[in-house]
Amino acid sequence: MKIHEYQAKDLLAKYGLAIQPGKTTDNAADAVSVAKSVSAKGPWVVKAQVHAGGRGKGGGVKFCKTLDEVQTHSANILSKPLVTPQTGPEGVKVPKLLIVEAVDIAKELYCALVLDRKTSSIVIMASREGGMEIEEVAAKTPEKIFKVNVDAALGLSAYQTRTLAYDLELPTELHKPFAALVSGLTKLFIEKDCSLVEVNPLVITTKNEVMALDAKVTFDENALFRHPELKELFDPSQEDPIDLEAAKWHLNYIHLDGNIGCMVNGAGLAMATMDMVKMAGGEPANFLDVGGGANTDMVREAFKILISDPKVKGIFVNIFGGIMKCDVLAQGIVDAVAQVGLSLPLVVRLEGTNVDAGRKILNDSKLNIQATSNMGEAAKMIVEKVMR
Repeated sequence: MKIHEYQAKDLLAKYGLAIQPGKTTDNAADAVSVAKSVSAKGPWVVKAQVHAGGRGKGGGVKFCKTLDEVQTHSANILSKPLVTPQTGPEGVKVPKLLIVEAVDIAKELYCALVLDRKTSSIVIMASREGGMEIEEVAAKTPEKIFKVNVDAALGLSAYQTRTLAYDLELPTELHKPFAALVSGLTKLFIEKDCSLVEVNPLVITTKNEVMALDAKVTFDENALFRHPELKELFDPSQEDPIDLEAAKWHLNYIHLDGNIGCMVNGAGLAMATMDMVKMAGGEPANFLDVGGGANTDMVREAFKILISDPKVKGIFVNIFGGIMKCDVLAQGIVDAVAQVGLSLPLVVRLEGTNVDAGRKILNDSKLNIQATSNMGEAAKMIVEKVMR
């Protein structure tokens, strides 16, 4: 689960990290008064609050010397979708602004913590090349990014923070505040079950202070049951409506770029289904796993999600009935088509528990469905129908 910058920085402050004074607003008319409450004289920085990186490149971060500039930039940012390298050409709506007091920067650095599944440890990454071009640094000069691995059970060691401080060529007087910052980030990462904690830029100010100017925090959704307070930070406006609907029905859904909607039960079967579609010359439009314990309602809603995607030109249902019975799936499909109608080609491959009953339900429905028991044959059938 992602959260906004202002929420992430509030968390950082609770763990003892230095951040800029700042406040949020969702109304451009209030921007000037908010800016005055942050700093009497300025300058200020107006920052769009969206779940996407590259805001500066998209015009979502503006330095303001005067209150008139605060007003103008706030109105502009809130008035239209923000397009960044991570949003796609359609952009995303900006629901809120963060207005902060600008600081004098002597040096921009980078620091982030992620989970390394290969070593079952936390990787702390740091670089002297912080700022908007960090992705380019990682791609072209990866040797400029320094790493240490932290065992979550043992915790961060003093020598590890010293190693990073020397790698970053920090002056000796900054080693202690830098160590406190990295320690706070590590504690946050572990205690809140994070999958990413990123500070970019991490700056050295002209007053020789170590400060987090921006922050990005992502939590492991599977651990949110341990942190009910974090669920309150979720902003549904930043999510795809289809993803929200899938989550509501406990469906595993991932949107892809193809035009063949796939509904399966089981992650392994989902990947095999997508492979078969690709081998037949088609492109899957999604990964949709209804799970082993799906009921008729879940199947019906999953089918409706597939139909709601305008890119989908055909649907491939591939179910191996085990815990989930084939007759349950078949009834869900019939119910969905009865509610929303169906003009798209539909190929269904059923095998497993109650398969005969499932096929009877589909046949008795008089729907335009092609059914087969062979997965490879079914993939070829739907690809041929879509490509006509």
